[in-house]
Amino acid sequence: MFNTFVRFFMILLCSTHISIANADDHANSNTQANINDNDNVYKSALPDWQATLDKFVDEQGRTNFAALSNDSQAIQRFLDAIAKVSPNSHPELFTTREEVLAYHVNTYNALAMWGVVERGIPKNFSSLWKRASFFKFRKVTIGGKKTNLYDYENKVIRPLNEPRMHFVLNCMVKDCPRLPQQHFTAQTLEVDLQTAAVEFFNKPKHIQIDAGKRTVALSGIMKFYTKDYVASGKKQDLVAYVNQYRDDKIPSDYKVKFIDYDWTVNQQP
Repeated sequence: MFNTFVRFFMILLCSTHISIANADDHANSNTQANINDNDNVYKSALPDWQATLDKFVDEQGRTNFAALSNDSQAIQRFLDAIAKVSPNSHPELFTTREEVLAYHVNTYNALAMWGVVERGIPKNFSSLWKRASFFKFRKVTIGGKKTNLYDYENKVIRPLNEPRMHFVLNCMVKDCPRLPQQHFTAQTLEVDLQTAAVEFFNKPKHIQIDAGKRTVALSGIMKFYTKDYVASGKKQDLVAYVNQYRDDKIPSDYKVKFIDYDWTVNQQP
């Protein structure tokens, strides 16, 4: 009788173990399938973002918002994808720093571009209220979570400690860096960031030097994010940072000022 009970118990134990193992395998299979599905959702939508850039952005980085508003299927597919997947919601899909950064640049730029259309293509964001409405009060969805462009930049992107991101993030106004016609990828990101910084700091639009007065006026971007570029937070120390990317170096004793930022929407004429 005892031996019969032992045999029954062992059979029951083995059956339970097999059931648990099968359940674990099934769960792992579902998890992997979910990862693959989400991976496909984001990656398969990148060509839609590229198609949007090809069709509506010119070589100067200006966007044809009016045409986009009437032909928005591609950008909508991309926005739907980033609403589901992000490095925060699915970190297993973004295993390198470059993949994370590239995702954020593409996402921010697409959300800003569509935001202009959603706002009825305003002429500018010149008032504090207009900027608050666009950057803070307009809700967007990234990786399943509601946020806004202001919090996305300041709470997600800036803490990644890559100051050159400010030369590729584009809020669709004239004093932003030029919006490229090519989407960002992890494979070329380092080159793209370096290229963008060099382009930015060698444009008179963003850097105005007055040798007679021994002054240099820097883009308002340098004012907004001074602490991202120099630990001291002092504007005078920005010269050394800027000179890393300048062809013609700025004398270190030039007094630093800032250019008034042009919040005019950067749309094609």
